[in-house]
Amino acid sequence: MPRQILESYKIKCEVRNILITEVQISAKEIIDPKIVDTLKERFRKKASDILVSKLTAIDTQTKDFLINHLIREMLGLGKIEFLLNDLNIEEIVINSANEPVRIYHKNYGWIETNIIVETESQIQNYSNIIARRVGRQINTLNPLLDAHLLTGDRFNAVLYPISSKGNSITIRKFSRDPWTVTDFIKNKTVNSEIMSIIWLAMQYEMNMIISGGTASGKTSFLNVCMPFIPPNHRIISIEDTRELQLPSYLYWCPLVTRLPNPEGKGEVNMLDLLINSLRMRPDRIILGEVRRKKDAEVLFESMHTGHSVYTTVHANNVTETIQRLVNPPIEIPENLLDAVQLNVVMFRDRRRGIRRIYQLGEFIGGEQESGKLTMRGNILYRWKPTTDEIIKHGESVKLFEELSRHTGFNQNEIDNDIKEKQDILDWLVKKNIRSVEQVGYVMNLFYTNKEELIKKVKKNVDFEGLKKND
Repeated sequence: MPRQILESYKIKCEVRNILITEVQISAKEIIDPKIVDTLKERFRKKASDILVSKLTAIDTQTKDFLINHLIREMLGLGKIEFLLNDLNIEEIVINSANEPVRIYHKNYGWIETNIIVETESQIQNYSNIIARRVGRQINTLNPLLDAHLLTGDRFNAVLYPISSKGNSITIRKFSRDPWTVTDFIKNKTVNSEIMSIIWLAMQYEMNMIISGGTASGKTSFLNVCMPFIPPNHRIISIEDTRELQLPSYLYWCPLVTRLPNPEGKGEVNMLDLLINSLRMRPDRIILGEVRRKKDAEVLFESMHTGHSVYTTVHANNVTETIQRLVNPPIEIPENLLDAVQLNVVMFRDRRRGIRRIYQLGEFIGGEQESGKLTMRGNILYRWKPTTDEIIKHGESVKLFEELSRHTGFNQNEIDNDIKEKQDILDWLVKKNIRSVEQVGYVMNLFYTNKEELIKKVKKNVDFEGLKKND
């Protein structure tokens, strides 16, 4: 080992030992995730004082490097912290100490890194650090840990021998820069015509279900649509894992479920939160995913009692969505589906690595001879794979009729409204106005000063021009 590196290593070890001795940490600080940042600052200040006293000639760059390395090693996840700070990485996986850490990159998919965790005990130590932050335990008797961090990241750990290769960790990162409607139109996931129809439906409190297979983009699409909600409507979202990110102008209360503790107590499930949300005077309810009959019954009853509801379900087309909802395990009465005005179906083309709206449809019903109401799908738009474009498939039977009843618009006024919204969306794409807060600002302006926004869009101003008075 070169002498300079050896000396740096010795100094680092000496400083670490002093920090362990002199910086006292209470039990509350260990388990309280809100204090972690404060704790890091205490370590940073003390480490800086120690380094300056030991090495009077140390430069700022070297000092900061050593301090950051110490903090990552003592309070963080070591080299894994580098991966956590990369915005392009979606997933981080440690299979064992015998294999390199693997990541899932937004652009390149699964990649093997050059990072190797040295020992199995180090992997378990990382698991213990996270467990303490969320007030949980992971050990031989409780070898599984599923935790949601304050940052939104999801941390999962499985200890040996349950994970037979060795201790395993999977971190699903919460997107710091989520998709917006601008991104979806630019990458052809959807077009501005369809998004303007969805915008109009959401503005006037139509209910919507988003369907699709695994990793087809259901939650991302749901998140993209949320800025279309008027700012004076109270939104309650219910999720297993915090994935939605709404603009700050929205009146939003996010709720997340909680797993039981090792004694089997303290669980808060979706049904608990769904029932509780109805007591919170919501205008809009967002449910992460419908999985069980009881959840679905409460959700659809809330539609019939005047709440506007948005949720996702695993199904591959409009017809399959209906079948999934009316058959076990969800199995809700078919007549309840009449409250749903729109069904968006997402699709992932694995060969080309693209996601598209596969169908935009509605549920319409008709009585059989028995008098029972049966529902069927009516497809309005569909994706054509050969040309990679979304084309019109059929006319609406229900959506525009209900919009007319809710708004008093005739069909010509509805068409003009859709065109107006389409112009705004096309302008967002043209000017590359794409962050959550930027898109949120535009939508807020639409609801608070629509005439001003339309005037600025027609003048083709950029985002900064929106804030300037003429």
